Amino acid sequence: MADKVVLLDLWASMFGMRVRIALAEKGVKYEYREEDLRNKSDLLLKMNPIHKKIPVLIHNGKPVCESLIIVEYIDEVWKDKCPLLPSDPYRRAQARFWADFVDKKRSIVKIGPFVDVDLLSYYCFQQSSGDSLSAFFPPTLRRVEQVYEVSRGVWAKKGEEHEAAKKEFFEILKILEGELGDKPYFAGETFGFVDISFVTFYSWFHAYETFGKFSIEAECPKIIAWVKRCMQKESVAKTLPDQKKVLEFVVQLRKRFGLE
Repeated sequence: MADKVVLLDLWASMFGMRVRIALAEKGVKYEYREEDLRNKSDLLLKMNPIHKKIPVLIHNGKPVCESLIIVEYIDEVWKDKCPLLPSDPYRRAQARFWADFVDKKRSIVKIGPFVDVDLLSYYCFQQSSGDSLSAFFPPTLRRVEQVYEVSRGVWAKKGEEHEAAKKEFFEILKILEGELGDKPYFAGETFGFVDISFVTFYSWFHAYETFGKFSIEAECPKIIAWVKRCMQKESVAKTLPDQKKVLEFVVQLRKRFGLE
Protein backbone atom coordinates (compact mmCIF):
# COMPACT_ATOMS: atom_id res chain seq x y z
CA MET A 1 0.00 0.00 0.00
CA ALA A 2 1.47 3.38 -1.04
CA ASP A 3 1.95 6.13 1.51
CA LYS A 4 -0.69 8.84 1.52
CA VAL A 5 0.88 12.18 2.30
CA VAL A 6 -1.08 15.42 2.67
CA LEU A 7 0.38 18.84 3.51
CA LEU A 8 -1.77 21.58 5.02
CA ASP A 9 0.04 24.81 4.29
CA LEU A 10 0.00 28.45 3.15
CA TRP A 11 1.98 29.44 0.06
CA ALA A 12 3.75 32.37 1.75
CA SER A 13 4.71 30.53 4.94
CA MET A 14 8.47 30.16 5.33
CA PHE A 15 7.71 27.33 7.76
CA GLY A 16 5.63 25.45 5.22
CA MET A 17 8.34 26.02 2.61
CA ARG A 18 10.73 24.05 4.81
CA VAL A 19 8.47 21.03 4.59
CA ARG A 20 8.03 21.40 0.84
CA ILE A 21 11.80 21.55 0.31
CA ALA A 22 12.34 18.46 2.47
CA LEU A 23 9.67 16.52 0.58
CA ALA A 24 11.19 17.59 -2.73
CA GLU A 25 14.67 16.55 -1.59
CA LYS A 26 13.31 13.10 -0.76
CA GLY A 27 11.20 12.84 -3.90
CA VAL A 28 8.01 12.27 -1.89
CA LYS A 29 4.74 12.75 -3.74
CA TYR A 30 2.03 14.48 -1.70
CA GLU A 31 -1.27 16.30 -1.88
CA TYR A 32 -1.00 20.01 -1.17
CA ARG A 33 -3.93 21.77 0.51
CA GLU A 34 -3.82 25.55 0.80
CA GLU A 35 -5.27 26.89 4.06
CA ASP A 36 -7.09 30.16 4.63
CA LEU A 37 -5.83 31.16 8.05
CA ARG A 38 -8.75 33.55 8.55
CA ASN A 39 -11.14 30.66 7.97
CA LYS A 40 -9.28 27.54 9.07
CA SER A 41 -10.51 24.24 7.73
CA ASP A 42 -12.07 21.58 9.92
CA LEU A 43 -9.23 19.29 8.88
CA LEU A 44 -6.58 21.71 10.16
CA LEU A 45 -8.41 22.17 13.48
CA LYS A 46 -8.72 18.41 13.81
CA MET A 47 -5.13 17.61 12.88
CA ASN A 48 -3.55 20.40 14.95
CA PRO A 49 -6.02 21.09 17.77
CA ILE A 50 -3.37 22.53 20.11
CA HIS A 51 -1.80 25.30 18.00
CA LYS A 52 -4.25 25.33 15.06
CA LYS A 53 -1.39 26.37 12.77
CA ILE A 54 0.19 25.32 9.52
CA PRO A 55 2.15 23.45 8.36
CA VAL A 56 0.74 20.05 9.20
CA LEU A 57 1.96 16.90 7.48
CA ILE A 58 -0.60 14.10 7.44
CA HIS A 59 1.06 10.74 6.77
CA ASN A 60 -1.34 7.85 6.36
CA GLY A 61 -3.93 9.72 8.42
CA LYS A 62 -1.54 10.66 11.25
CA PRO A 63 -0.61 14.33 11.75
CA VAL A 64 2.85 15.71 12.43
CA CYS A 65 3.06 19.37 13.44
CA GLU A 66 5.76 22.07 13.75
CA SER A 67 7.97 22.57 10.71
CA LEU A 68 11.35 21.45 12.05
CA ILE A 69 9.79 18.40 13.68
CA ILE A 70 8.14 17.60 10.35
CA VAL A 71 11.46 17.95 8.48
CA GLU A 72 13.14 15.56 10.94
CA TYR A 73 10.21 13.16 10.56
CA ILE A 74 10.56 13.25 6.77
CA ASP A 75 14.29 12.58 7.09
CA GLU A 76 13.68 9.56 9.32
CA VAL A 77 10.80 8.03 7.36
CA TRP A 78 12.27 8.48 3.87
CA LYS A 79 15.87 7.83 4.87
CA ASP A 80 17.07 6.15 1.68
CA LYS A 81 17.61 9.42 -0.22
CA CYS A 82 19.35 12.73 0.52
CA PRO A 83 19.93 12.63 4.29
CA LEU A 84 19.14 16.03 5.78
CA LEU A 85 20.77 15.53 9.17
CA PRO A 86 24.35 14.28 9.67
CA SER A 87 24.85 10.68 10.81
CA ASP A 88 27.45 11.72 13.39
CA PRO A 89 25.69 12.39 16.75
CA TYR A 90 27.69 15.52 17.56
CA ARG A 91 27.23 17.10 14.13
CA ARG A 92 23.54 16.19 14.27
CA ALA A 93 23.25 17.91 17.65
CA GLN A 94 24.98 21.00 16.23
CA ALA A 95 22.59 21.08 13.28
CA ARG A 96 19.63 20.92 15.64
CA PHE A 97 21.12 23.71 17.76
CA TRP A 98 21.44 26.11 14.81
CA ALA A 99 18.03 25.26 13.39
CA ASP A 100 16.65 25.89 16.88
CA PHE A 101 18.51 29.22 16.95
CA VAL A 102 16.71 30.24 13.76
CA ASP A 103 13.38 29.12 15.18
CA LYS A 104 13.54 29.92 18.85
CA LYS A 105 11.07 32.21 20.51
CA ARG A 106 10.63 31.98 24.25
CA SER A 107 9.82 34.02 27.31
CA ILE A 108 12.50 34.40 29.98
CA VAL A 109 11.82 35.40 33.58
CA LYS A 110 14.66 37.09 35.47
CA ILE A 111 14.58 36.26 39.19
CA GLY A 112 16.75 38.55 41.27
CA PRO A 113 20.10 39.72 39.91
CA PHE A 114 21.43 36.41 38.58
CA VAL A 115 18.90 33.73 37.63
CA ASP A 116 17.12 33.44 34.26
CA VAL A 117 14.51 30.71 33.77
CA ASP A 118 11.92 30.03 31.11
CA LEU A 119 8.36 31.18 31.76
CA LEU A 120 6.85 27.71 32.27
CA SER A 121 9.53 26.69 34.79
CA TYR A 122 8.99 29.90 36.74
CA TYR A 123 5.23 29.38 36.80
CA CYS A 124 5.58 25.78 38.03
CA PHE A 125 8.06 26.75 40.77
CA GLN A 126 5.90 29.68 41.83
CA GLN A 127 2.89 27.38 42.21
CA SER A 128 4.84 24.84 44.27
CA SER A 129 6.33 27.55 46.53
CA GLY A 130 3.01 29.21 47.27
CA ASP A 131 4.09 32.42 45.51
CA SER A 132 6.82 33.01 48.10
CA LEU A 133 9.43 33.28 45.35
CA SER A 134 8.05 36.50 43.88
CA ALA A 135 7.80 38.10 47.34
CA PHE A 136 11.60 37.98 47.69
CA PHE A 137 12.52 38.41 44.02
CA PRO A 138 9.92 40.28 41.93
CA PRO A 139 10.24 38.79 38.43
CA THR A 140 10.87 40.70 35.23
CA LEU A 141 9.85 39.28 31.88
CA ARG A 142 11.75 39.64 28.64
CA ARG A 143 11.37 38.06 25.23
CA VAL A 144 14.06 36.02 23.53
CA GLU A 145 13.01 36.03 19.89
CA GLN A 146 14.81 34.93 16.78
CA VAL A 147 14.54 35.34 13.04
CA TYR A 148 10.78 35.20 12.46
CA GLU A 149 9.63 37.58 15.19
CA VAL A 150 12.54 39.97 14.74
CA SER A 151 12.16 40.12 10.95
CA ARG A 152 8.43 40.63 11.40
CA GLY A 153 9.26 43.79 13.30
CA VAL A 154 11.08 45.10 10.23
CA TRP A 155 7.83 45.32 8.24
CA ALA A 156 5.19 45.43 11.00
CA LYS A 157 6.58 47.98 13.46
CA LYS A 158 7.05 51.73 13.46
CA GLY A 159 9.33 54.24 15.14
CA GLU A 160 11.74 53.05 17.80
CA GLU A 161 10.42 49.48 17.69
CA HIS A 162 11.08 49.40 13.95
CA GLU A 163 14.65 50.64 14.38
CA ALA A 164 15.28 48.16 17.21
CA ALA A 165 13.96 45.30 15.06
CA LYS A 166 16.29 46.26 12.20
CA LYS A 167 19.29 46.34 14.54
CA GLU A 168 18.44 42.97 16.06
CA PHE A 169 17.72 41.46 12.64
CA PHE A 170 21.24 42.18 11.48
CA GLU A 171 22.72 41.01 14.78
CA ILE A 172 21.09 37.62 14.19
CA LEU A 173 22.21 37.52 10.55
CA LYS A 174 25.78 38.30 11.61
CA ILE A 175 25.72 35.39 14.07
CA LEU A 176 24.47 33.04 11.37
CA GLU A 177 27.02 34.42 8.92
CA GLY A 178 29.74 33.70 11.46
CA GLU A 179 28.58 30.11 11.86
CA LEU A 180 28.43 29.66 8.09
CA GLY A 181 31.96 30.99 7.70
CA ASP A 182 33.52 29.99 4.39
CA LYS A 183 31.57 26.74 4.12
CA PRO A 184 29.28 26.23 1.10
CA TYR A 185 26.46 25.15 3.41
CA PHE A 186 25.96 25.22 7.18
CA ALA A 187 26.87 21.53 7.51
CA GLY A 188 29.86 21.86 5.19
CA GLU A 189 29.76 20.52 1.67
CA THR A 190 26.20 19.17 1.89
CA PHE A 191 22.86 21.00 1.83
CA GLY A 192 20.93 19.99 4.92
CA PHE A 193 18.78 20.67 7.97
CA VAL A 194 20.05 24.14 8.95
CA ASP A 195 19.98 25.34 5.35
CA ILE A 196 16.35 24.25 5.05
CA SER A 197 15.46 25.97 8.32
CA PHE A 198 16.80 29.35 7.19
CA VAL A 199 16.79 29.59 3.38
CA THR A 200 13.00 29.90 3.22
CA PHE A 201 13.25 33.38 4.79
CA TYR A 202 14.95 34.51 1.58
CA SER A 203 11.56 34.76 -0.13
CA TRP A 204 10.74 37.55 2.34
CA PHE A 205 14.08 39.40 2.04
CA HIS A 206 12.77 41.82 -0.60
CA ALA A 207 9.90 42.80 1.71
CA TYR A 208 12.31 43.28 4.63
CA GLU A 209 14.57 45.46 2.48
CA THR A 210 11.65 47.48 1.12
CA PHE A 211 10.22 48.40 4.51
CA GLY A 212 13.53 48.38 6.37
CA LYS A 213 15.24 50.54 3.74
CA PHE A 214 18.45 48.52 3.85
CA SER A 215 20.44 46.05 1.75
CA ILE A 216 21.02 42.61 3.23
CA GLU A 217 23.74 41.87 0.68
CA ALA A 218 25.64 45.02 1.65
CA GLU A 219 25.58 44.05 5.33
CA CYS A 220 25.82 40.25 5.06
CA PRO A 221 27.34 39.26 1.71
CA LYS A 222 28.12 35.70 2.79
CA ILE A 223 24.46 35.08 3.59
CA ILE A 224 23.42 36.17 0.11
CA ALA A 225 26.19 34.10 -1.52
CA TRP A 226 24.95 31.08 0.46
CA VAL A 227 21.36 31.78 -0.61
CA LYS A 228 22.44 31.85 -4.27
CA ARG A 229 24.06 28.42 -3.85
CA CYS A 230 20.90 27.08 -2.25
CA MET A 231 18.78 28.52 -5.06
CA GLN A 232 20.74 26.41 -7.54
CA LYS A 233 19.03 23.38 -6.02
CA GLU A 234 15.78 22.52 -7.78
CA SER A 235 14.04 21.72 -4.49
CA VAL A 236 14.66 25.28 -3.26
CA ALA A 237 14.18 27.17 -6.52
CA LYS A 238 10.83 25.52 -7.22
CA THR A 239 9.57 25.96 -3.65
CA LEU A 240 10.36 29.57 -2.82
CA PRO A 241 7.74 31.96 -4.23
CA ASP A 242 8.60 35.08 -6.17
CA GLN A 243 9.79 37.83 -3.84
CA LYS A 244 7.56 40.45 -5.50
CA LYS A 245 4.52 38.27 -4.83
CA VAL A 246 5.55 38.02 -1.17
CA LEU A 247 5.98 41.81 -1.06
CA GLU A 248 2.42 42.23 -2.33
CA PHE A 249 1.28 39.80 0.37
CA VAL A 250 3.09 41.84 3.05
CA VAL A 251 1.55 45.08 1.75
CA GLN A 252 -1.88 43.53 2.21
CA LEU A 253 -0.93 42.42 5.73
CA ARG A 254 0.21 45.94 6.58
CA LYS A 255 -3.12 47.33 5.36
CA ARG A 256 -4.98 44.79 7.48
CA PHE A 257 -2.92 45.78 10.52
CA GLY A 258 -3.52 49.48 9.89
CA LEU A 259 0.12 50.21 9.00
CA GLU A 260 -0.57 51.69 5.56
